[in-house]
Amino acid sequence: MARASTPIFGAAQAALARSRRFRATDLALAAAVPAAIFGMVRLAQQWTGALRPSVEIDLALRALPGYAALSLSRGLAAYALSLGFTLVYGYWAARDRVAERVLIPALDILQSIPVLSFMPGLVLGLVGLFPRSNAGLELASVLMIFTGQAWNMTFSFYHALRSIPRDLTEVATLNRFGWWQRFTRVELPFSAIGLVWNSMMSMAGGWFFLMVSEAFVLGEQDFRLPGLGSYMSVAVARGDGRAMAAAVATMTLMIVALDQLLWRPVVVWAQKFRVEESGQTEAMASWFLDVLRRSRILPWLGARARALGEAPGDWLRRRALAAEARPARPRGRAAGRVSAALFAALVVLLLLGALGLLRLLRPVTAAAWLSIATAALFTLTRVLVATALGTAWAVPAGLAIGLSPRLSRVLQPVVQVAASFPAPMLFPAVVAALAAAGVGLGTGSVVLMLLGTQWYILFNVVAGATAIPADLREAALLYRLPRWQRFRALYLPAVFPYLVTGWVTAAGGAWNASIVSEYVAFRGSVLTAHGLGARISVAAAAGDFSTLAAASTVMALVVVLFNRLVWRRLHRLAEERYSLAR
Repeated sequence: MARASTPIFGAAQAALARSRRFRATDLALAAAVPAAIFGMVRLAQQWTGALRPSVEIDLALRALPGYAALSLSRGLAAYALSLGFTLVYGYWAARDRVAERVLIPALDILQSIPVLSFMPGLVLGLVGLFPRSNAGLELASVLMIFTGQAWNMTFSFYHALRSIPRDLTEVATLNRFGWWQRFTRVELPFSAIGLVWNSMMSMAGGWFFLMVSEAFVLGEQDFRLPGLGSYMSVAVARGDGRAMAAAVATMTLMIVALDQLLWRPVVVWAQKFRVEESGQTEAMASWFLDVLRRSRILPWLGARARALGEAPGDWLRRRALAAEARPARPRGRAAGRVSAALFAALVVLLLLGALGLLRLLRPVTAAAWLSIATAALFTLTRVLVATALGTAWAVPAGLAIGLSPRLSRVLQPVVQVAASFPAPMLFPAVVAALAAAGVGLGTGSVVLMLLGTQWYILFNVVAGATAIPADLREAALLYRLPRWQRFRALYLPAVFPYLVTGWVTAAGGAWNASIVSEYVAFRGSVLTAHGLGARISVAAAAGDFSTLAAASTVMALVVVLFNRLVWRRLHRLAEERYSLAR
C-alpha cells in the first residue's frame, strides 16, 4: 500500500531520498577512483614487464575478464591517440589551404594502406626499440588499432570545419575571438555530433582487426599479446566451440557496457550542440548520465576545472584584444611560419618514404605490374558493389534511427554491438553458407566486405539525421509534405554531406577488408579470389616484400585517383549545394 504523507513530510522524505541518491552516486564514484588506479598500475606492469614474444593463451573461462580488460585498454588508448590526431590533422587541413593539398590526399593514401603492408616493419621496429619489455609489442598493437580508428574521425572533423555557418564565424569575429576561443566555442562544438558518432564507428573499426592486432605471425616468429583477440584466434585455431562462444559473449558484454557507460551518455550530452534556431524535438536520455548528474563530486570537480581554465582563457582574450589594439600588420604570421615548418617536415618525410619505396619496387617486373593492375580492377568492382549495397539499406535505416530518439534509444546499442563485433569471426560461418548456396569466394567476398564496412555509412547517416534542425522537420510536417517529398527535399540533402563522408570511409574500409575477404582460411584450406587483397595476403604470408609493396602502392593509387575523380567532386557538391549551414 502506498504510504500517505503530508506536504511537510513529503518534502522531508524527498530531501532524504535525494540525499541517499547523492551519497550512493558519490560513493560509487569515489570507489571507481582507486579501481581505476589499480587498473592503470596493472596495465603499466603489463607494458613494462619482461618481453614475452609468445604468450600461452589460457582458454579457461576465468581468464576472459582479464583478457577483455587488456583489449579494452588497448582500444581506448588507440582512441585517445586517434582523437588527438584528428584534432591536429583535421584542423591543420581545414585551415591551411596549401597544406590541405597534401594532407587530404595523404589521408586518402593512409586509410587505404592495408594493415598487413606495414605490420611486419612496425612490429619488428618497435620490438627492436624496446628489447627488454613488452612496451614495443603493446605499442604496435595500439598503433594497428589506431589505423582502424583515425581516418573517418579525421575526415568528419575536417568536413565539419569546412561547413561552419557564416553567421557563427561572423559572431566569432565580432566578439574578437582568438584562435583558441574560436576553436573551443565555435569549431569544436559545431563538429561535436559528427565526431561523436564517428568515434563510436572508430571503436567498431578498431575491433575489426582485433585478432590481427594482438596476434602477429611473421614467418616463423609468433608475437602474441594476452587479450580477447588472441583468445579468439587460439579458440578458432583449435576449433574449441565452447571457448569461441564464451569469447563472443564476452565481446558482446564488453561492447554493451561501453555503449551504456560511455557512448550513450556522450551522445546525449552532445545534443546541446545541435545547430537550430527553434523547434522542439524529443529529448534523448541516458540512465548513466542521469546518475552522474546527481553527483556532488562531479559538479565540484567541474567548477574547479572551469576556474583553472578561466585564467588561460582570459590571458588568450587579453592577447587577442591587445593584438587588435596594435598597429595593423600581417596577421597570423607566427601561425603561418609554424604551418610552413610542419608542411616542410611533412614533405621531407614523404620524400624519404617515396625513395625507400622505389628501392623496394625495383625487382617488380612489368608482367607483375600488369597482373597487379588487373587484380585491382576486380577488387575495385567488389568495393563499389559493397558500398552500393551498404547504401541501399543504411540510408533508410539511418534516417529512421536518427529522426526518432525512441528508435535510437532501442537500436543504438544493437547497432553498436553489431558494428563493433569483429567480422572476421563470422567469416567461417558466412563462407560455409555461401558454399552451401553455391556462391564462390569471387562473389562472396563482396558479402564479407559488406560485414565490416556498411556501418561507416549507417553511422554517418544517423549523425546527419540527428543534426537536422527540428524547425525544418516541423515545417515539413506542417505543410503535410508526402513522405517521399520530405525524403527528397529535406532528409537526403541534409544527410548528403555526412553520406559522402560515409562513402569515403566505407570504401576505404572495404579496400582494407579485401585482404581478409579475398583470402580466407576455411576447413583447413585457404580460399582465394582473384583480386588485390588476395595478392597482398599471399605476398605477406610468403614474405615477398617487393610484391607486397607493389600491390599496396597500386591500391593506394587507385584509391587516390577514385577519390579525386569521384569523392572530391561529391564533397564539393555537398558543401556548395546541400549544406544546411549555408
